[in-house]
Amino acid sequence: MKIIVGIATAGRAPVLAETLRDLAHQRRQPDEVVVCAPSEEDMAGAADAYAGVRLMTGPRGLTRQRNAIIAAVPDADVVMFFDDDFLADADYLSAVERCMQANERVVVATGTVLADGINGPGLSVAEGRAILAARGHETAPPDARPVFTGYGCNMALRLGPMRAHGLTFDERLPLYGWQEDVDLSRRLAAHGDVVLLADARGVHLGVKRGRGSGVRLGYSQVANPLYIAAKGEGYPRSRAWNHIIRNLMANTAKALRPEPYVDRRGRLVGNMLAFRDLVRGQISPERASLL
Repeated sequence: MKIIVGIATAGRAPVLAETLRDLAHQRRQPDEVVVCAPSEEDMAGAADAYAGVRLMTGPRGLTRQRNAIIAAVPDADVVMFFDDDFLADADYLSAVERCMQANERVVVATGTVLADGINGPGLSVAEGRAILAARGHETAPPDARPVFTGYGCNMALRLGPMRAHGLTFDERLPLYGWQEDVDLSRRLAAHGDVVLLADARGVHLGVKRGRGSGVRLGYSQVANPLYIAAKGEGYPRSRAWNHIIRNLMANTAKALRPEPYVDRRGRLVGNMLAFRDLVRGQISPERASLL
């Protein structure tokens, strides 16, 4: 089985280099590592961090960069997408290969996140490595249980069904993507199983640098779920609205005293602009890029 690790990145070259260094410790080495970024500056130090890494420049935007990686590996069986700030346990790729070989129905496999800095101020590389070291002695069963969606920071995709059915990441979801993992997972779920692997473990640092405007993200928090649900491809409107309301309530409640690492006021403004466009019948994911 040919497994490619793909990393889409922008504006976080130092973290990317550390993530690539960690990949060298995988017991099952990837057959190739492909990194796609808007500019060479975004990948500074990457070539020294992982021998043989393929560096590509492409259009800015998570979905576009990930599609560029898939297009660049036409003979791959699986693309393992890691975020540029995801540190994988040394047995991660072994667990993915074991699962994909044992069950051909698995089309998306996502790992167990031991700690997620996205929910707080973020974790340093040293903190992430310490968490992995502390949990590395624990034995996890090779268990794969069904889940609604893969988590984009660590998501393995079987490419056969994607090629057969013409499936790609939706490039109408601009910038950081926001829910692009849910969208593709639900479209692939029509052709196989989406699973969570207990023995593929890692830490998502949740680095805040390079994540862009809070206003744009706030707009996407409303526009993207509604757009995905309107496709009618396995993402219920009720789930979309639950997601929107949860984010709106959090942004409203914390706007007066926001966390120092979250632009709550910007997100709330973006939420309101999206609702304005919804009432006017002008809402679309692409409009976030114009804010």
